[in-house]
Amino acid sequence: MIIVFLVLVLAVFGGLHWYVWRRMVRDTTARPGTARRVGTALVVGGPLLMFAAIASERGGAPFWLQRVLAWPGFLWMAFSLYLLLALLVGEVVRPLLRRVLERRSTPAVEPVGVREDAPVRTRVPDLEAESTSQTESSSGTEYGAETGAGAESGAKPGPAETPEPAATGPSRRLFVSRVVGGAAAAAAVGTVGYGTYGVLRGPKVKRVTVPLAKLPRSAHGYRIAVVSDVHLGPVLGRGFAQKVVDTINSTQPDLIAVVGDLVDGSVKDLGPAAAPLAQLRARHGSFFVTGNHEYFSGAEEWVARVRELGLRPLENARTELADFDLAGVNDVAGEDEGQGPDFVKALGDRDRSRACVLLAHQPVQIHDSVDHGVDLQLSGHTHGGQLWPGSLIADQANPTLAGLERYGDTQLYVSRGAGAWGPPTRVGAPSDITVVELASRQA
Repeated sequence: MIIVFLVLVLAVFGGLHWYVWRRMVRDTTARPGTARRVGTALVVGGPLLMFAAIASERGGAPFWLQRVLAWPGFLWMAFSLYLLLALLVGEVVRPLLRRVLERRSTPAVEPVGVREDAPVRTRVPDLEAESTSQTESSSGTEYGAETGAGAESGAKPGPAETPEPAATGPSRRLFVSRVVGGAAAAAAVGTVGYGTYGVLRGPKVKRVTVPLAKLPRSAHGYRIAVVSDVHLGPVLGRGFAQKVVDTINSTQPDLIAVVGDLVDGSVKDLGPAAAPLAQLRARHGSFFVTGNHEYFSGAEEWVARVRELGLRPLENARTELADFDLAGVNDVAGEDEGQGPDFVKALGDRDRSRACVLLAHQPVQIHDSVDHGVDLQLSGHTHGGQLWPGSLIADQANPTLAGLERYGDTQLYVSRGAGAWGPPTRVGAPSDITVVELASRQA
């Protein structure tokens, strides 16, 4: 069954890239040549680099090789998506453009005739020319042959014999294909370029106020800086981590919550990239829970590493702060390693009269939070969809795509995340670090 699914996926993927090749390469080149060979190499090489980048990251290839493959491979992933979407839009534009060009190129035909009031022009014979013609005819020259040669070399044809001007430049179909293809490429480059710039410049701060019924008045205005999905790896490294840390510290939070997917790689490769996390500053400290990508990267080693950097991991654990309980559960991806979420261990014996804030990477864990009387769950994982229209699929796969929603007596806040997985690009889902300000209803 898995093999059939993979074959089907590869067939669809190959078909889409064939369509891109046809519209961008074959239809825009008049004949085989250098341009067509270069275009074919790009359309074939792009997806190969993309698969190589994914395989090298997941397979633990040498980190230098991951970095070499990551930029072109992952950017092709985003570029090919928006190039395909733009070409599909171009299918609607193409016949309209052709019709406009046909109307412009069709000459207006005027009836040919003689007006009744037009003056009559009478040809006066040229006696000298006629005499010369007769002399040449008598010397053996064929008048009809001479006339035919003159018609070919210099005589002007009449209106009915005027040939249509030869076409210059590409044909109409080739011209339309080049216009649509060029516009599609420009749209894809612009979209990916702007989306990549949005990630690389660092996340922006978002502020949300969450009222909690059980929160005492003394904790009114308590600020939790929530950061998720940093995804340090072959593309986003130490410089990006420093931007995230500086942005968090600028908010002067009371507590920092790192809710999973911090890294995409081993401690050996990414330990230096994560070093800026030691600079995080908050009045009540920084806390960490695992995401699914930590289990692809050696979760136990990373838990130990973040502890060394000054963060406190909450592995199915709870800490009682002065005004509320803070708990954390492992990600569901840890179940394969016997380290999955354990809500009973984290929350089973707590005092339910106290407000409880839970850190859990994936929004799907909200139903367990409701069963255990959690007041607020803080999550990430979705990236807000990251690349539109992927957000439409992510919205169906998660109870909440991004933002704040209520489930019974439990509220769920989902951050869009600070970084990006795969292409360092976001479209329609800007990155953020959220300052959640708790509000007491008793205030």
